[in-house]
Amino acid sequence: MRFILFLFTAFTLYASTITLHNGQTFVHHYDKYYATDCKTYTTMNHLLVIPLSYYTKRSRCKIAIDGKKFILNITPKNYPKERLHVAKSKVSPPQSVLKRIRKEFAEAKRIYSTVTPKSYVQNSFVLPINAAITDPFGVARLFNGKLKSYHSGTDFRAAMGTPIKAINDGKVVLAKKRYYAGGSIILDHGKGIYSCYYHLSKFLVKPGEFVKRGQIIGLSGKSGRVTGPHLHLTIKIKGITVDPLQFIDAYNNTLKTVSYPQ
Repeated sequence: MRFILFLFTAFTLYASTITLHNGQTFVHHYDKYYATDCKTYTTMNHLLVIPLSYYTKRSRCKIAIDGKKFILNITPKNYPKERLHVAKSKVSPPQSVLKRIRKEFAEAKRIYSTVTPKSYVQNSFVLPINAAITDPFGVARLFNGKLKSYHSGTDFRAAMGTPIKAINDGKVVLAKKRYYAGGSIILDHGKGIYSCYYHLSKFLVKPGEFVKRGQIIGLSGKSGRVTGPHLHLTIKIKGITVDPLQFIDAYNNTLKTVSYPQ
């Protein structure tokens, strides 16, 4: 017991501290070795990727990379609230569609819990559309005055029929209309990382198809629970929803420090 306590104390004394918020992602390059007691993580192209759930409380975990030691300090972020007005049926769905909603939820859960052992990604990530951000990640959403969820992605301004790009290489695992998300495409990038594109008006790819970074996969729309046309982008890592823009920035900036993807 004293030996374990000594090791933990030594780790604390000599480790660098990195602070992130709930909903963000830690990304760091490793050459030969990494270890962590963080609950959820994955690796891609010699990058250690640790997603932090939106619901993570104030906490910390330890990371060791190629002889360097870190303390990852997670602090809660005070995300703002947003009031939205949509059709009543989208806030309190009628009994006739509850079975459909449960089926779609179970299908998504199965997808996100599946970890493809290989990585399809060979390069940096790109944005699905070059447009203004209308709603950032993490905003608490009150639909018709009722708190129903937090905003699980980033919304981009997009007129009806705007071409939407794949943010990286991947495999299409879903392309269908859903009750809340409307026209939805989900790409599997491998290693437990998925990107999701919601409220689309048209699909240009099919499940099972492989797509390249920047390829047009669909057209924007206003399907599902929305107040108007736009694109909603979500990123899931090992089943955890993270801030898409922060993940893309962290991944791309870290990749720049590597001479080439391994």
